[in-house]
Amino acid sequence: MIYLEQSDKYVKEVCMRLRSLRAEAGIVQQTLADVLGVEQSTYSDYENGRTQISTPMLIKLADYYNTSVDYILGITDIRFPYID
Repeated sequence: MIYLEQSDKYVKEVCMRLRSLRAEAGIVQQTLADVLGVEQSTYSDYENGRTQISTPMLIKLADYYNTSVDYILGITDIRFPYID
């Protein structure tokens, strides 16, 4: 699992990207939580860097937003997923 600690310099970027992607999709946290099969409070914790985001959950998020895990994690600024 990837653990987002408050001291992690990438936490703010990950949180910002999750919020931005959700806002661009025009959905509220509860809708996304339902899609992901988690409680709204859990998803809120993801956006605020207060809980672990498992690798399978990162993959679900990337698939839902049609982006890459690398983009969500701030490894790349390329929004769209890799092309095979």
